[in-house]
Amino acid sequence: MGSGSAIRGSRVGAGPMGEAERGESAPRVRVAFYCANKHQVMPSFAHEALVPEEWDCPRCGFPAGQDPDAPPAPPRTEPYKTHLAYVKERRTVADGQAILDEALEKLRANRAAVEAAIKANAN
Repeated sequence: MGSGSAIRGSRVGAGPMGEAERGESAPRVRVAFYCANKHQVMPSFAHEALVPEEWDCPRCGFPAGQDPDAPPAPPRTEPYKTHLAYVKERRTVADGQAILDEALEKLRANRAAVEAAIKANAN
């Protein structure tokens, strides 16, 4: 009736099961951090570990500090810039107009050459 497997509830290559095989865990301390959205997160650290001043809130992603009355300010995010906005930072309007005029001149010259070639082949 049974499959005859002697090891049940485990898989081949599974790690040790329980504290006895792994050893004792380090003493832990839980520290409360508060973000600007009034979220509280309490990560645990090893007792001898250095506790950071800020921790990322897992709910909103804002930085969280240990003072509930004065949490760190959320990071200032700059709005998305388009390619045109970056170009306008590098070039003046006069530069842009000169580049546009040059490109239009090339386009008109190419179009005139194509039209001349079509007329020459039509005759």
